Amino acid sequence: MELLENYENEVSLKYQVYNSIFLTLGLSGIRKIGIQLPLLTQACKTGLSAGKTPEEIITEFCGPSASEQEIFNTLFGFVQFIERQIVLIDALEDAAYDKIHDLKGAGSYRNFAKQLSTDQNKLDKVKAAFETYRVRIVLTAHPTQFYPGEILGIITDLSDTISANNLPRIKELLEQLGQTPFFKKTKPTPYDEAVSLIWYLENIFYYAIPAIYEEIYTSLGENADEIIGQSSLMKLGFWPGGDRDGNPGVDASTTLAVAERLRGALFRCYFKEVRELRRKLTFVDVQPIIVKIEDALREAGYYSKEELPSISRAELIQMLRDIENLLDNQYNGLYTKDVRAFRHKLNVFKYHFSAIDIRQDSRKITETFDRVREKYPQYFPEDFDEMTEEKQIEVLFSIKGNVGSSLFHDDIVKDTIESFVVMRKIQEYNGEEGAYRYIISNCRSAKNVAQVYALASLTGWQGDKFLDIIPLFETIDDLINARETMSKLYANKSYRNHLAFRHNKQVVMLGFSDGTKDGGYLTANWGIFKAKEKMTSLSRENGIRVVFFDGRGGPPARGGGNTHKFYASLGPTIESTQTQLTIQGQTISSNFGSFNSAKFNVEQLLTAGLENNVRTDKEAVLTTEERDLLDELSDIAYQTYQSFKGDSLFVEYLEEISPLNYYAMANIGSRPSKRGSGSQLKFEDLRAIPFVGAWSQLKQNVPGYFGLGTACKKLDEEGRLDDLKKFYRNSLFFRTLIENSMQSLSKTNFGVTQYLKKDSKFGKFWEWMFEEYKLVEKYVLEISGQHKLLERSPRVRASISLREEAVLPLLVIQQYALMKVREMKKSGADEEAYKIYEKLIIRTLYGNINAARNSA
Repeated sequence: MELLENYENEVSLKYQVYNSIFLTLGLSGIRKIGIQLPLLTQACKTGLSAGKTPEEIITEFCGPSASEQEIFNTLFGFVQFIERQIVLIDALEDAAYDKIHDLKGAGSYRNFAKQLSTDQNKLDKVKAAFETYRVRIVLTAHPTQFYPGEILGIITDLSDTISANNLPRIKELLEQLGQTPFFKKTKPTPYDEAVSLIWYLENIFYYAIPAIYEEIYTSLGENADEIIGQSSLMKLGFWPGGDRDGNPGVDASTTLAVAERLRGALFRCYFKEVRELRRKLTFVDVQPIIVKIEDALREAGYYSKEELPSISRAELIQMLRDIENLLDNQYNGLYTKDVRAFRHKLNVFKYHFSAIDIRQDSRKITETFDRVREKYPQYFPEDFDEMTEEKQIEVLFSIKGNVGSSLFHDDIVKDTIESFVVMRKIQEYNGEEGAYRYIISNCRSAKNVAQVYALASLTGWQGDKFLDIIPLFETIDDLINARETMSKLYANKSYRNHLAFRHNKQVVMLGFSDGTKDGGYLTANWGIFKAKEKMTSLSRENGIRVVFFDGRGGPPARGGGNTHKFYASLGPTIESTQTQLTIQGQTISSNFGSFNSAKFNVEQLLTAGLENNVRTDKEAVLTTEERDLLDELSDIAYQTYQSFKGDSLFVEYLEEISPLNYYAMANIGSRPSKRGSGSQLKFEDLRAIPFVGAWSQLKQNVPGYFGLGTACKKLDEEGRLDDLKKFYRNSLFFRTLIENSMQSLSKTNFGVTQYLKKDSKFGKFWEWMFEEYKLVEKYVLEISGQHKLLERSPRVRASISLREEAVLPLLVIQQYALMKVREMKKSGADEEAYKIYEKLIIRTLYGNINAARNSA
């Protein structure tokens, strides 16, 4: 309960104090809005409880005599005020991070190492795990973050100032916040997104990850260098500028520009650090070495964009070791730790900072491949189309030629060809790890992998390729067929030779977001688990070490929630020599936005995987009975979800009742909000992020639990509720699924849309969702033995409660504006007023998303 008390004192109480400062700032209209906001919040609570519609609540609050313009002014004022309240909550939580999280408790490396210290057998296993175990965090720019860079900067400054309890400066920053816009008038380019995320690399990860290295180094004692050596225990990946899937703004020039920006940012960090070291290392025999290092980094960081430093990374590391030895032997170890910290950074970030992943949809790859065959038939057998798929794959893995992009007119085909060329160019001046992963979205067959390999061969890659081809399996059917796809690849001699060059390692990516959109929460998670098991078994049989790369988002509906528990729960049937996952949108700023939060969350990922390598308990091993139980639950949940999404009103409901269509107008991301260019929206065109986000805006969050309630009810009716309770107690995996769904339920409020019960078109559809929600809530509480949601996570519960309280008026305002827009579409009313209501909807998106911090 200490963490809860700290939260109440350091966040909730200070929020009330600092929030009142807004009223003293003298900003235009802010005092009146600040005084009225608590009244509006109460009006929303009582109005929704009484069954009033959002339109009735807003109209009554503003008064029957208020003009439309007066209502607009009032509502926009509330939106602006609430946006800034949410920033204050963010800053308070960041400032108190070390007080509201147990940084030395479960999941921390310190706690993990302490447990190992008394068990030599486990310690030996961990030392062995360090040879292969890696954590790879891949930053993506998917559009779930609404804060522009200026606001992120204010949050950082405000957090630091709150920690220092500097009230005059806090007041200055709140005034700055009050006058800084929260939205952009134009969409960011992919390069803009890259620049925004590189800020986190320079200011957060550059310091947090080496700090973890130092803890590991210290815990391993005198053999630390021998055990971890120059290993990259933690690696960073980067999608902005490389992710082409559905983003027409990304091309080869963008990818190259981002790579240059990454490299320049890294060497500026290196150069700055070496200059600071030089001021400390004033000793006669050390100075010449550090000066030589400084000169090399100055040259690389400021004068050259396409050449590696005159000193190789291996030489640089050896020079640092020489300095460490001199300091230890002649200067009592003075500043040894500082030099070693720099060496840790060279091990992690090397000469590229973060590897750019290239990603393209399999259909675009196939289209490019077909166009290449048309233009360059001489490189292909005449009877290629008549060959079996296995024979075609063999041809593709052995093909050679020289293909350029100049003969092609289609932009996507040209860029797909050029992407292979630019990867090699990045490897030349950022090092081979600067860009070496090609991810195939929507991968349907082994042939897709072979096509990528063939295109690489045809565009200049010679012999053994420093290239990892990563199939991404997303839909439920793709997950089921994944083993067959990988089996065909492993059976191909040429591809096996390629894998041998890649240290017999195969990376496979699995998409939680699209899996959930396609099959529902429970079936997606269980389907991915089983797919991992099958591919693990197959890979082990073939002498291949499979590495799973999880496409995870922030909310449970996209694979988020408690990631430490998830990875710690996988058990021995799933290969866990590495943990790789995507970090998206506002999850980057909320989980990795400060040194403490980044260090804590990276440690959580690191120790979860290490625990899997040393665990001997049975909690992570599913019994036959438990697997059968999950199969039953999954089948029922899947059929329930399929009936739901297959309903004729499903897409119409999202289009008419939610702000789904307004994501594209919010200027928060460079990618289109849907696939396909048709005017009529189809389910398959929905991108997972706005799909989940739309349900979150409605406070219905159905992708995070739908179907689970019906499945549990079915087993309960068969007298098997005790089996589910026992399963929850004994299985960390099932417990994590249940508890993550609680998070989605905790952010759900059907009261905001309960007016739809009486709607002639959507009434029954709404009731269907509401009944499922009540079922899920009932059974997760019964199964877990809790009396209220997140009862065993009181600090998380308190944070959600504070944020949901703040955002309630925004939800009502958004629904009010959506109701007005629907009315105007029918009546053909004033176009100017229509546009203002649309703007109001877009503005409410910002606060609602940011308040959730993980969009569900």
